[in-house]
Amino acid sequence: MTPHSPGSARGTWLGHGPVRLLPALAAILVAAGCGSAPKQDLPAAAEPARSPPLERKPAGRVVRLGNKPEGMAADPVSGLVAVGLTDPDLLALVDGDSGRVVRRVDLPESPRHLQLAEPGGPVLVPAERGNALSEVSLPDGEIRSTKVGKFPHDATAAGGRILVANEFGNTVSVVEDGRVVRTLPAPLQPGGVVGAAGGSLAGLIAVRERVLELYDARSLRSLGRLPAGVGPTHLVSDGGNLLFVIDTQGNALLLYRLRPKLELNRRVFLPGTPYGVAIDQRRKRLWVTLTERNEVVELTATGGPRPLRSFPTVRQPNTVAVNPDTGRVFIASRADGTLQILDPPEEP
Repeated sequence: MTPHSPGSARGTWLGHGPVRLLPALAAILVAAGCGSAPKQDLPAAAEPARSPPLERKPAGRVVRLGNKPEGMAADPVSGLVAVGLTDPDLLALVDGDSGRVVRRVDLPESPRHLQLAEPGGPVLVPAERGNALSEVSLPDGEIRSTKVGKFPHDATAAGGRILVANEFGNTVSVVEDGRVVRTLPAPLQPGGVVGAAGGSLAGLIAVRERVLELYDARSLRSLGRLPAGVGPTHLVSDGGNLLFVIDTQGNALLLYRLRPKLELNRRVFLPGTPYGVAIDQRRKRLWVTLTERNEVVELTATGGPRPLRSFPTVRQPNTVAVNPDTGRVFIASRADGTLQILDPPEEP
Protein backbone atom coordinates (compact mmCIF):
# COMPACT_ATOMS: atom_id res chain seq x y z
CA MET A 1 0.00 0.00 0.00
CA THR A 2 1.21 3.51 -0.77
CA PRO A 3 1.74 5.78 2.23
CA HIS A 4 -0.28 8.95 2.39
CA SER A 5 1.65 12.18 2.75
CA PRO A 6 2.59 13.10 6.36
CA GLY A 7 -0.05 15.18 8.08
CA SER A 8 -2.74 14.48 5.50
CA ALA A 9 -6.29 14.10 6.71
CA ARG A 10 -6.25 10.46 5.72
CA GLY A 11 -3.36 9.58 7.99
CA THR A 12 -0.31 7.44 7.28
CA TRP A 13 0.15 3.71 6.93
CA LEU A 14 2.40 2.07 9.48
CA GLY A 15 5.39 -0.02 8.53
CA HIS A 16 5.22 -2.44 11.44
CA GLY A 17 5.67 -5.64 9.51
CA PRO A 18 3.51 -8.73 10.00
CA VAL A 19 1.80 -9.74 13.21
CA ARG A 20 3.75 -12.63 14.65
CA LEU A 21 2.67 -15.64 16.64
CA LEU A 22 5.20 -16.23 19.41
CA PRO A 23 4.89 -19.70 20.96
CA ALA A 24 7.53 -18.94 23.61
CA LEU A 25 6.26 -15.45 24.34
CA ALA A 26 4.87 -16.28 27.78
CA ALA A 27 8.27 -17.42 29.00
CA ILE A 28 9.93 -14.32 27.54
CA LEU A 29 7.42 -12.02 29.19
CA VAL A 30 7.89 -13.65 32.59
CA ALA A 31 11.56 -12.74 32.46
CA ALA A 32 10.98 -9.30 30.95
CA GLY A 33 8.22 -8.49 33.40
CA CYS A 34 10.17 -9.70 36.45
CA GLY A 35 7.48 -12.28 37.15
CA SER A 36 9.86 -14.29 39.36
CA ALA A 37 11.21 -11.32 41.33
CA PRO A 38 10.13 -10.53 44.90
CA LYS A 39 7.37 -7.94 44.87
CA GLN A 40 9.45 -5.33 46.66
CA ASP A 41 12.06 -5.57 43.86
CA LEU A 42 9.64 -5.05 40.98
CA PRO A 43 10.26 -1.92 38.88
CA ALA A 44 7.82 0.95 38.94
CA ALA A 45 4.74 0.87 36.75
CA ALA A 46 5.15 2.02 33.15
CA GLU A 47 4.23 5.59 32.21
CA PRO A 48 3.55 7.33 28.89
CA ALA A 49 6.39 9.01 27.09
CA ARG A 50 6.77 12.76 27.46
CA SER A 51 5.52 13.84 24.06
CA PRO A 52 7.64 16.16 21.91
CA PRO A 53 6.32 19.43 20.46
CA LEU A 54 3.96 18.95 17.54
CA GLU A 55 5.52 18.65 14.10
CA ARG A 56 2.24 18.00 12.25
CA LYS A 57 -1.20 19.49 12.47
CA PRO A 58 -3.61 17.16 14.31
CA ALA A 59 -6.15 15.47 12.06
CA GLY A 60 -9.78 16.56 12.40
CA ARG A 61 -10.85 19.39 14.73
CA VAL A 62 -9.30 20.60 17.98
CA VAL A 63 -11.29 22.42 20.68
CA ARG A 64 -10.29 23.93 24.01
CA LEU A 65 -11.41 21.80 26.95
CA GLY A 66 -9.79 22.35 30.35
CA ASN A 67 -6.88 21.56 32.61
CA LYS A 68 -5.00 18.24 32.26
CA PRO A 69 -7.72 16.10 30.63
CA GLU A 70 -7.20 12.37 31.19
CA GLY A 71 -9.76 9.60 31.27
CA MET A 72 -12.60 9.66 28.79
CA ALA A 73 -15.77 7.78 27.79
CA ALA A 74 -18.00 8.43 24.77
CA ASP A 75 -21.70 7.65 25.26
CA PRO A 76 -23.62 6.58 22.14
CA VAL A 77 -27.03 7.25 23.72
CA SER A 78 -26.66 10.87 24.84
CA GLY A 79 -23.91 11.74 22.37
CA LEU A 80 -21.88 13.14 25.27
CA VAL A 81 -18.19 12.59 25.90
CA ALA A 82 -17.20 12.49 29.58
CA VAL A 83 -13.68 13.77 30.22
CA GLY A 84 -11.84 13.90 33.55
CA LEU A 85 -10.13 17.20 34.44
CA THR A 86 -7.70 18.02 37.24
CA ASP A 87 -7.12 21.13 39.42
CA PRO A 88 -9.98 21.80 39.73
CA ASP A 89 -11.24 18.21 39.76
CA LEU A 90 -14.18 18.04 37.38
CA LEU A 91 -15.96 15.79 34.93
CA ALA A 92 -16.57 17.73 31.72
CA LEU A 93 -19.60 16.57 29.73
CA VAL A 94 -18.89 17.51 26.13
CA ASP A 95 -21.28 17.54 23.18
CA GLY A 96 -19.67 15.02 20.85
CA ASP A 97 -20.77 16.91 17.73
CA SER A 98 -19.86 20.50 18.54
CA GLY A 99 -17.12 19.90 21.10
CA ARG A 100 -18.85 22.33 23.44
CA VAL A 101 -18.74 21.65 27.20
CA VAL A 102 -22.40 21.46 28.23
CA ARG A 103 -21.86 20.69 31.91
CA ARG A 104 -19.04 20.50 34.46
CA VAL A 105 -19.57 18.15 37.40
CA ASP A 106 -17.58 18.66 40.62
CA LEU A 107 -15.70 15.55 41.70
CA PRO A 108 -14.40 14.63 45.17
CA GLU A 109 -10.91 14.12 43.72
CA SER A 110 -9.01 13.79 40.46
CA PRO A 111 -10.13 11.00 38.11
CA ARG A 112 -8.05 8.78 35.81
CA HIS A 113 -9.72 5.96 33.87
CA LEU A 114 -13.39 6.38 32.96
CA GLN A 115 -15.89 3.80 31.76
CA LEU A 116 -19.62 3.65 31.11
CA ALA A 117 -21.54 1.20 33.27
CA GLU A 118 -23.72 0.73 30.18
CA PRO A 119 -24.75 2.81 27.15
CA GLY A 120 -26.58 5.84 28.50
CA GLY A 121 -24.54 5.86 31.71
CA PRO A 122 -23.75 6.26 34.45
CA VAL A 123 -20.09 7.14 34.00
CA LEU A 124 -17.86 5.28 36.45
CA VAL A 125 -15.35 7.77 37.87
CA PRO A 126 -12.72 6.51 40.33
CA ALA A 127 -11.65 9.43 42.53
CA GLU A 128 -8.11 8.37 43.35
CA ARG A 129 -7.06 10.44 46.35
CA GLY A 130 -10.61 10.47 47.68
CA ASN A 131 -10.72 6.64 47.83
CA ALA A 132 -14.17 6.79 46.28
CA LEU A 133 -16.12 5.68 43.23
CA SER A 134 -18.40 8.30 41.73
CA GLU A 135 -21.27 7.24 39.47
CA VAL A 136 -22.29 10.20 37.31
CA SER A 137 -25.63 9.97 35.50
CA LEU A 138 -26.10 11.24 31.94
CA PRO A 139 -27.05 13.77 30.76
CA ASP A 140 -27.89 15.54 34.03
CA GLY A 141 -24.61 14.96 35.86
CA GLU A 142 -26.15 13.73 39.11
CA ILE A 143 -23.51 12.01 41.23
CA ARG A 144 -23.49 9.13 43.72
CA SER A 145 -20.26 8.36 45.58
CA THR A 146 -19.19 5.20 47.37
CA LYS A 147 -16.14 4.80 49.60
CA VAL A 148 -13.92 2.03 48.21
CA GLY A 149 -10.30 0.93 48.67
CA LYS A 150 -7.05 2.87 48.51
CA PHE A 151 -6.46 4.94 45.36
CA PRO A 152 -9.09 3.53 42.97
CA HIS A 153 -7.77 3.81 39.42
CA ASP A 154 -10.35 2.08 37.22
CA ALA A 155 -13.83 0.57 37.48
CA THR A 156 -16.01 -1.61 35.27
CA ALA A 157 -19.49 -3.11 35.26
CA ALA A 158 -19.56 -6.92 35.14
CA GLY A 159 -21.78 -9.65 36.53
CA GLY A 160 -24.42 -7.15 37.70
CA ARG A 161 -21.84 -5.39 39.91
CA ILE A 162 -19.16 -2.73 39.68
CA LEU A 163 -15.58 -3.87 40.17
CA VAL A 164 -13.14 -1.18 41.29
CA ALA A 165 -9.37 -1.65 40.95
CA ASN A 166 -7.72 -0.05 44.00
CA GLU A 167 -4.22 0.58 42.71
CA PHE A 168 -2.39 1.24 45.98
CA GLY A 169 -4.59 -1.05 48.07
CA ASN A 170 -3.85 -4.11 45.90
CA THR A 171 -7.54 -4.99 46.09
CA VAL A 172 -10.74 -4.99 44.07
CA SER A 173 -13.85 -3.46 45.67
CA VAL A 174 -17.11 -5.10 44.63
CA VAL A 175 -19.89 -2.49 44.65
CA GLU A 176 -23.64 -3.17 44.56
CA ASP A 177 -26.31 -0.49 44.92
CA GLY A 178 -23.86 2.08 46.21
CA ARG A 179 -22.08 -0.03 48.83
CA VAL A 180 -19.07 -2.33 48.96
CA VAL A 181 -20.25 -5.90 49.45
CA ARG A 182 -16.90 -7.64 49.12
CA THR A 183 -13.20 -6.92 48.77
CA LEU A 184 -10.98 -9.20 46.68
CA PRO A 185 -7.19 -9.52 46.86
CA ALA A 186 -5.41 -8.43 43.70
CA PRO A 187 -1.87 -8.59 42.33
CA LEU A 188 0.42 -5.62 42.96
CA GLN A 189 -0.97 -2.27 41.74
CA PRO A 190 -4.15 -3.18 39.87
CA GLY A 191 -4.41 -0.33 37.38
CA GLY A 192 -7.05 -1.45 34.89
CA VAL A 193 -10.15 -3.62 34.90
CA VAL A 194 -12.69 -4.45 32.18
CA GLY A 195 -15.75 -6.66 31.75
CA ALA A 196 -15.70 -9.36 29.07
CA ALA A 197 -17.69 -12.27 27.66
CA GLY A 198 -21.00 -10.45 27.93
CA GLY A 199 -20.22 -9.36 31.48
CA SER A 200 -19.65 -12.86 32.82
CA LEU A 201 -15.88 -12.38 33.08
CA ALA A 202 -13.58 -9.55 34.13
CA GLY A 203 -9.94 -8.98 33.30
CA LEU A 204 -7.56 -7.02 35.54
CA ILE A 205 -4.11 -5.63 34.76
CA ALA A 206 -1.62 -5.24 37.61
CA VAL A 207 0.72 -2.53 36.39
CA ARG A 208 3.48 -3.17 38.95
CA GLU A 209 3.35 -6.96 39.08
CA ARG A 210 2.84 -6.99 35.29
CA VAL A 211 0.23 -9.72 35.16
CA LEU A 212 -3.26 -10.15 33.77
CA GLU A 213 -5.75 -11.82 36.11
CA LEU A 214 -9.09 -13.21 34.96
CA TYR A 215 -12.15 -13.39 37.26
CA ASP A 216 -15.55 -15.00 37.06
CA ALA A 217 -17.62 -11.84 37.48
CA ARG A 218 -20.51 -13.68 39.15
CA SER A 219 -18.74 -16.01 41.59
CA LEU A 220 -15.79 -13.57 41.93
CA ARG A 221 -13.43 -16.53 41.71
CA SER A 222 -10.03 -16.06 40.07
CA LEU A 223 -9.70 -18.10 36.90
CA GLY A 224 -5.94 -17.65 36.63
CA ARG A 225 -3.28 -15.14 35.72
CA LEU A 226 -0.57 -14.74 33.10
CA PRO A 227 2.39 -12.42 32.51
CA ALA A 228 1.32 -9.20 30.76
CA GLY A 229 4.41 -7.88 29.06
CA VAL A 230 7.22 -5.58 30.08
CA GLY A 231 5.07 -2.72 31.37
CA PRO A 232 1.29 -2.94 30.78
CA THR A 233 -0.99 0.04 31.45
CA HIS A 234 -4.45 -0.37 29.84
CA LEU A 235 -6.77 -3.04 28.52
CA VAL A 236 -10.05 -3.34 26.61
CA SER A 237 -12.41 -6.16 25.67
CA ASP A 238 -14.12 -6.96 22.38
CA GLY A 239 -17.20 -7.81 24.45
CA GLY A 240 -16.60 -11.51 23.82
CA ASN A 241 -13.62 -13.74 24.46
CA LEU A 242 -10.75 -11.42 23.49
CA LEU A 243 -8.79 -9.00 25.67
CA PHE A 244 -6.34 -6.46 24.27
CA VAL A 245 -3.58 -5.23 26.60
CA ILE A 246 -1.34 -2.23 25.96
CA ASP A 247 2.25 -3.05 26.89
CA THR A 248 3.51 0.53 27.11
CA GLN A 249 7.06 -0.26 28.13
CA GLY A 250 7.28 -3.14 25.66
CA ASN A 251 5.92 -1.12 22.70
CA ALA A 252 3.29 -3.72 21.95
CA LEU A 253 -0.35 -4.74 21.84
CA LEU A 254 -0.97 -8.13 23.46
CA LEU A 255 -3.96 -10.30 22.56
CA TYR A 256 -5.36 -12.77 25.09
CA ARG A 257 -8.03 -15.37 24.50
CA LEU A 258 -10.25 -16.11 27.48
CA ARG A 259 -11.81 -19.44 26.51
CA PRO A 260 -11.49 -22.35 26.79
CA LYS A 261 -8.73 -21.01 29.04
CA LEU A 262 -6.81 -17.79 29.49
CA GLU A 263 -3.90 -17.71 27.05
CA LEU A 264 -1.63 -15.17 25.40
CA ASN A 265 -2.15 -15.55 21.67
CA ARG A 266 -0.48 -12.73 19.76
CA ARG A 267 1.81 -9.72 20.05
CA VAL A 268 1.73 -6.72 17.72
CA PHE A 269 4.76 -4.42 17.72
CA LEU A 270 3.71 -0.75 18.18
CA PRO A 271 6.79 1.48 18.42
CA GLY A 272 6.23 4.91 19.92
CA THR A 273 5.25 4.16 23.55
CA PRO A 274 1.59 3.13 23.19
CA TYR A 275 -0.63 4.16 26.07
CA GLY A 276 -4.30 5.07 25.67
CA VAL A 277 -6.66 2.58 24.03
CA ALA A 278 -10.31 2.47 22.98
CA ILE A 279 -12.31 -0.15 21.12
CA ASP A 280 -15.11 0.22 18.59
CA GLN A 281 -16.82 -3.14 19.04
CA ARG A 282 -19.30 -2.46 16.23
CA ARG A 283 -16.64 -1.84 13.58
CA LYS A 284 -14.07 -4.15 15.17
CA ARG A 285 -11.47 -1.43 15.44
CA LEU A 286 -8.91 -0.51 18.09
CA TRP A 287 -7.52 2.97 18.58
CA VAL A 288 -4.17 3.23 20.39
CA THR A 289 -2.26 6.43 21.15
CA LEU A 290 1.51 6.63 20.65
CA THR A 291 2.72 9.18 23.18
CA GLU A 292 6.28 9.35 21.87
CA ARG A 293 5.04 10.28 18.39
CA ASN A 294 1.83 12.26 18.97
CA GLU A 295 -0.11 9.75 16.89
CA VAL A 296 -3.13 7.49 17.15
CA VAL A 297 -3.09 4.11 15.43
CA GLU A 298 -6.12 2.28 14.05
CA LEU A 299 -5.94 -1.53 14.21
CA THR A 300 -8.32 -4.39 13.56
CA ALA A 301 -9.91 -5.65 16.79
CA THR A 302 -9.97 -9.30 15.80
CA GLY A 303 -8.18 -12.53 16.64
CA GLY A 304 -5.50 -11.35 14.19
CA PRO A 305 -5.06 -7.67 15.06
CA ARG A 306 -3.03 -5.64 12.59
CA PRO A 307 -2.26 -1.92 12.20
CA LEU A 308 -4.15 -0.17 9.42
CA ARG A 309 -3.13 3.50 9.52
CA SER A 310 -2.20 6.32 11.85
CA PHE A 311 -3.22 9.95 12.33
CA PRO A 312 -1.37 12.91 13.88
CA THR A 313 -2.79 13.97 17.24
CA VAL A 314 -2.66 16.71 19.81
CA ARG A 315 0.38 16.74 22.07
CA GLN A 316 0.58 14.20 24.91
CA PRO A 317 -2.32 12.01 23.73
CA ASN A 318 -2.73 9.95 26.91
CA THR A 319 -6.44 9.25 26.42
CA VAL A 320 -8.64 8.14 23.53
CA ALA A 321 -12.33 7.25 23.25
CA VAL A 322 -14.63 6.27 20.40
CA ASN A 323 -18.40 6.56 19.89
CA PRO A 324 -19.52 3.15 18.58
CA ASP A 325 -22.59 4.64 16.90
CA THR A 326 -20.72 7.13 14.74
CA GLY A 327 -17.16 5.80 14.77
CA ARG A 328 -15.98 9.27 15.81
CA VAL A 329 -12.71 9.25 17.76
CA PHE A 330 -11.78 11.65 20.58
CA ILE A 331 -8.22 12.25 21.80
CA ALA A 332 -7.41 14.39 24.84
CA SER A 333 -4.18 16.34 25.28
CA ARG A 334 -2.81 16.13 28.79
CA ALA A 335 -0.30 18.85 27.84
CA ASP A 336 -2.45 21.72 26.58
CA GLY A 337 -6.01 20.94 27.68
CA THR A 338 -7.47 20.38 24.22
CA LEU A 339 -9.78 17.75 22.73
CA GLN A 340 -9.28 16.39 19.23
CA ILE A 341 -12.37 15.25 17.31
CA LEU A 342 -11.58 12.87 14.46
CA ASP A 343 -13.98 11.39 11.91
CA PRO A 344 -11.86 8.67 10.31
CA PRO A 345 -12.27 8.65 6.52
CA GLU A 346 -13.21 5.43 4.82
CA GLU A 347 -10.29 3.16 4.24
CA PRO A 348 -8.80 3.36 0.72
